[in-house]
Amino acid sequence: MASSVILETERLVLRRWKSSDRDLFAQLNADPRVMEFIPGVLSRIESDRLVDRVEAHFARHGYGPFAAETRSEGLFIGFIGLSVPAFEARFTPCVEIGWRLAASHWGQGLATEGARAVARYAFESVGLDEIVSFTVPANVRSRRVMEKIGMTRDAAADFDHPGLPPGHPLRRHVLYRLRRLKRDFYEL
Repeated sequence: MASSVILETERLVLRRWKSSDRDLFAQLNADPRVMEFIPGVLSRIESDRLVDRVEAHFARHGYGPFAAETRSEGLFIGFIGLSVPAFEARFTPCVEIGWRLAASHWGQGLATEGARAVARYAFESVGLDEIVSFTVPANVRSRRVMEKIGMTRDAAADFDHPGLPPGHPLRRHVLYRLRRLKRDFYEL
């Protein structure tokens, strides 16, 4: 579970963050399309603080949201990885798999490709028995990725995100799970 892990897929390299990633990550976090299902775009300072939290997560847990770059150009395009949610809910403690990619790289199967590698890593290297993922019901793109990597919705565990106030349009979340026993998700 070394924090220097690099995961490679056919088209992606998933690695620890570099200081040079911060500019492109700030651009990504300022894009309203990318942040449509997140409570708002991030300022440069907020984006940099998020990278600092990612680095602290790696230091604390030995894993985290990997910086995602294209193999062909070495271009930073976002993140795909694991994190421990900081809030309490019926399904916590848990480890979440998540992703955020630049809109110019949507619709190419990159999130699915990277998420399969991260899920394999979660089970085979980190030794997790289960990972979860969650989003708002309207986030069809992310829900499709969850389903493509073999996750199934646990409708009984859908929840109101405790970090958002009652009545907020993004408060309701759907929960997906993937257990270690279901191993054929990354062999498709």
